[in-house]
Amino acid sequence: MKVKRIVTNIEATDVAEAKRFYQDILGMELLMDHGWIATYGTEETMRPQVSFASEGGSGTPVPDLSIEVDDVDEACRRMQEGGFRIEYGPADEPWGVRRFYVRDPFGRLLNILEH
Repeated sequence: MKVKRIVTNIEATDVAEAKRFYQDILGMELLMDHGWIATYGTEETMRPQVSFASEGGSGTPVPDLSIEVDDVDEACRRMQEGGFRIEYGPADEPWGVRRFYVRDPFGRLLNILEH
């Protein structure tokens, strides 16, 4: 038996609110929409990962979700233009990533990073 995919489910009172953040700003594609659930993704091949942490690194809180992008500075710019407040960073971390923290429309703390 092997794990093929890991899906994050975020509780949302208005699932349509996810479009502006995840599709319009982060550029993810709408893969499924049943009204009560909307799934966003990409065609990129990814390895399933689950992390367990006592802190988020550099003394930050543990984020709910980490999203790796190819241009963290562009992602940060889009977040700010979209009216989302950056809570940490952008920062070059000693373990080799550049990242920032932002909250999605549902209050989840996201770690947006680039290796």
